[in-house]
Amino acid sequence: MGSDTGREGDGSGIDQYWRRRAAALAGVVVVVGVLGWACSSGGAETERERPSAAPSQPAVPTAMPTVTVTATTKVTMTPKAVRRDGDACDPEDVVVTMAVSRDTYAAGDRPRFRVTAVNTGARTCRLDVGPGALDVRITSGPDRVWSSSACARGPASSVKELRRGVPYAATVSWDRRRSGEDCEGERASARPGTYVATLKPDGYKVPRQVFRLR
Repeated sequence: MGSDTGREGDGSGIDQYWRRRAAALAGVVVVVGVLGWACSSGGAETERERPSAAPSQPAVPTAMPTVTVTATTKVTMTPKAVRRDGDACDPEDVVVTMAVSRDTYAAGDRPRFRVTAVNTGARTCRLDVGPGALDVRITSGPDRVWSSSACARGPASSVKELRRGVPYAATVSWDRRRSGEDCEGERASARPGTYVATLKPDGYKVPRQVFRLR
């Protein structure tokens, strides 16, 4: 008993105890370090062995773009013919009129009609003013009584030059007889009543004239 007390008294037992504790703690530290190294190495290999993600594919459009086709119509304008002095008159440039000399004619009086044509164009032009082109017609209802072209003496055509603003004027007289087919020989006289005179030129609209025969 005395000997045990002496060993503890010199401190050798206590030193051995702490040596054993230090050795055990060192072992634990070594084991923990080894486990940590193993885990970190395995994780690195796992990261290296893991296949990389496939490259991203371009997004597919949900709808194709709409293509609009616009049709273009080409219009070719035909230039108007240039007119020179002495060319035929353009109907758009000529104003044709007719006026009766009276509203009522007594027995034996011959009706007279004044026909005029005025060139409103910029240049001098030629116009046919003969009875074949400017035909004065007398009607009574549906009855065609007389025509200046049917009873004209001389050529039916007569071309005149019309200067700008200078009117051509002619007077047509009716002998109050029916024209028939050729105005030759005996012809019946028109009866008293209301008659209508019209001018029939090509390309012109001339107001009609109403008059009476007694």
